[in-house]
Amino acid sequence: MDSRTRIIASRRIGPLYNDWLEEMSNAMKHTALLVFVLLSICAPSNAHNVGNAITWNREISRIIYQRCASCHHDGGTAFSLMRYQDVQPRAVDIKEAVLSRRMPPWGAVKGFGEFRNDQGLTQVELELITDWVDSDTPKGNNPNTLPKEPRLDKLPIYKIPKNGIEISAEATLETGVTLDGLFPLTIPPGGSTKIVASLPGGETIPLLWLYEYQQGYQHPFLLRQPIDLPSGAVIRGVLLKLRSF
Repeated sequence: MDSRTRIIASRRIGPLYNDWLEEMSNAMKHTALLVFVLLSICAPSNAHNVGNAITWNREISRIIYQRCASCHHDGGTAFSLMRYQDVQPRAVDIKEAVLSRRMPPWGAVKGFGEFRNDQGLTQVELELITDWVDSDTPKGNNPNTLPKEPRLDKLPIYKIPKNGIEISAEATLETGVTLDGLFPLTIPPGGSTKIVASLPGGETIPLLWLYEYQQGYQHPFLLRQPIDLPSGAVIRGVLLKLRSF
């Protein structure tokens, strides 16, 4: 199975995912969106740790609601994690899944490219979950600290812009573009893939390093700051490991 990548031309996307979806129909002019895949969008989290004990009511529920509830709810694509009684029996498994970066299924190595829609847990969130599980998963005595369950709207399906540029392994840009994101199309399971941009002057810019990528979860990787790539720049996707079929 080949690894295929698509570069997509579109207008620079706004800071919010929903805003970006609305803008895409109006734009696609001077910028480019280099695209790759995954689609389990969970909003960023601001964990709050007030006092000594980490509890479900105060810290952990907020992380789950903001990071995981889009999939893990009643009627969602995975088992519900909306209530304490749903989470507590699975606490050890959840800890292992987040520490291994299998969940949330972001699928990219942190620090190799910066993305404004990064759904991977922060180090603070990982530590909160770890400490909570290691402390026997206290629920908390004050129900007033428990936030309301989030309203879960159906996520819109991502559509690749018509003026996207598809590449396989590597491609040389014939004209300059402003790179706004990446979207993997076909990546073999169990692989590790690095995507870089090599500039004519010799500089190499890290774009995206897919690791533990799951083809079933598709979403764009939107760069935190768009990158101007001149004519002659080479986009390379280096396949480091490929599982036999």
